[in-house]
Amino acid sequence: MKAPAALALSLSLALSAVTARAQHGAGGSPLVTSAPAEAKQFDFLLGQWEIVAYPQVSMLAAAIHGAPKLPGTWKAWRAFDGFGVEDEMRLSDDEGNPRSFTHGMRVFDRAARRWTSTTLDVYRARFQAATVEWRDGQMAGTANTSGDDGRPVAVRVRFYDIKPNSFRWQQDRSYDGGRTWDKATLRIEATRTAGAARP
Repeated sequence: MKAPAALALSLSLALSAVTARAQHGAGGSPLVTSAPAEAKQFDFLLGQWEIVAYPQVSMLAAAIHGAPKLPGTWKAWRAFDGFGVEDEMRLSDDEGNPRSFTHGMRVFDRAARRWTSTTLDVYRARFQAATVEWRDGQMAGTANTSGDDGRPVAVRVRFYDIKPNSFRWQQDRSYDGGRTWDKATLRIEATRTAGAARP
């Protein structure tokens, strides 16, 4: 066998061995590349939504200025070979000025039997990771992050009152490691505008 052919054969065999190890690990289970049924738990979010966000304000501020409402949109599409979804949410003020733009990536972790969610706050260049589970007709998650003032904050969110053409979302915050919670720091009401969305 000539040297170039022998080299090509050796490289081919080496790559095959590396691929096999990468797929099966050191004696571990084979790599599963088909999404489990649980990866459809976020299907309720697929499509396009018109949303209204209600940030929490003090009672005095609400009495003087009224309770603020931020209009926006939310859209989600299937991603990651069926293992999850990606989504984008945008909020603006009453005059149409952008206030928030987030991009989410949500994937079902077969081994942990729960979702891993990573959200990018685009305007502030911040990532937030959360674990999320489907429980009793709600999608609920928790994350540890930091507030605008740099203080550590625990966050819990939930999608609830989920119907074919609407859902609600709520965020609570804790500044003492989850001992006490400031509830409904942000609420969102969503109404479907389309059954499908694209990036």
